[in-house]
Amino acid sequence: MHQRLKLRSAFACIFVAWLSLAAGKGIAQEYPSRPIRLIVPYGPAGGPDLMARIVGRKLSDLAGQPVVIENRPGASGLIGTALGAKAANDGYTILVGDTGPLSIAPSVQKSLSYNPINDFSPISLGTTAPLFLAVNKSLPVGDIKELVAYLKTHPGLPYGSTGNLSVHHLGMELFFSMTGVQMNHIPYKTLTQSVPALLTSEVALLIAAYPTLRPHVTAGTIRLLAVATRARAPFAPTVPTVAESGVPGYEIKIDVGFLAPAGTPREIVNKLNGWIRRILAMPDVIQQLTDMGLIPVSTTPEEYAETIRADGEKFRTLIRAIGVKAE
Repeated sequence: MHQRLKLRSAFACIFVAWLSLAAGKGIAQEYPSRPIRLIVPYGPAGGPDLMARIVGRKLSDLAGQPVVIENRPGASGLIGTALGAKAANDGYTILVGDTGPLSIAPSVQKSLSYNPINDFSPISLGTTAPLFLAVNKSLPVGDIKELVAYLKTHPGLPYGSTGNLSVHHLGMELFFSMTGVQMNHIPYKTLTQSVPALLTSEVALLIAAYPTLRPHVTAGTIRLLAVATRARAPFAPTVPTVAESGVPGYEIKIDVGFLAPAGTPREIVNKLNGWIRRILAMPDVIQQLTDMGLIPVSTTPEEYAETIRADGEKFRTLIRAIGVKAE
C-alpha cells in the first residue's frame, strides 16, 4: 500500500509538470495576441530610444502586433526602469535597460525600488556603445602612453564628464586607478555641455561616445586617443583600444538591452530572444546602428544576465575604491 501511494504521488508530480509545460507551450504559441509595450527610461532621440525604435519596427513585423514605444524619462533612467520591473510578467511589457540603472545605480542608491538581478528576466543584450578618450588638439599628446606620461608631469589637469558617478566619470576613475595618474573632475549635466568645454580647453580630456565627438574629429578640433572597449570599433578601425595602448584589461562601455519583468514565462522570453537576435543580424539594422556609433550585440538571456551581474560587481568595487557612499 505504501509503495502504491508513492507511485501515485510520483505520477501526480509528473502530470502536474506536464500540464505546466503544456500550458507554457500554449502561451508561447498564442503570444503575442495584442500590442507589446517597449519602455524606454529616457526621452526621445537618445541612443536607447533610437535603438528601441529601430528594433521595435522590426519586432512588430515578426510578432505580427504593434510595438508601442513608451518614453518614461526621469532620475537618470531609474523611473522608467522601476516601471519595467513592476509591470505584469506576461510578455507584453519589455524594458530597454542600460548600464546606469542596472549596473551602477545599485551601488549609489540606498532606496532603489528594484533589484536588477531579481526583478527582471533578461532577454538579450542589444547594443554596446563604445566610449572614446578624446583630447583637445592643443594637448601635446598623440596616444595613451604619451597622455599618461604628460599627466604625471602635469598633475591636476581638468577632465569633464556627464555628472558624478556617471559611466563617463567612473570610466575615468578606472583609468586613473590602472595608470596611477590623476586629474581634477568637472561634472557637467550633459554631453552638450561637456563637449564644448573640451573644444574651448576648459577641460583637457573627455570620454564620450563616437557620434558626439565625430563632427569635431572631422573638423580637427578634437583628437581621439583610444577606444575603451576590448576590440576596436568597426566604425573607427584606426583608433586603438586603451588596452592595446598600454593599459591591459581596461574596458568601459554602455550596454543597452532588453528585459522582461521577473517571472515572465521562459517560452515567451525565448521567443522574444529569437526575434531580437534575428533583428540584430539584419544588414539594414546593423548599418543603421553602426551609423549611430553603436555595435549590435545579441546574446542568450543567461549571457545578458551575467553581463549585468559582472558589470555591477565591477562598478561596485570601483565605487568603493574611490570612497563614494550610497545616497
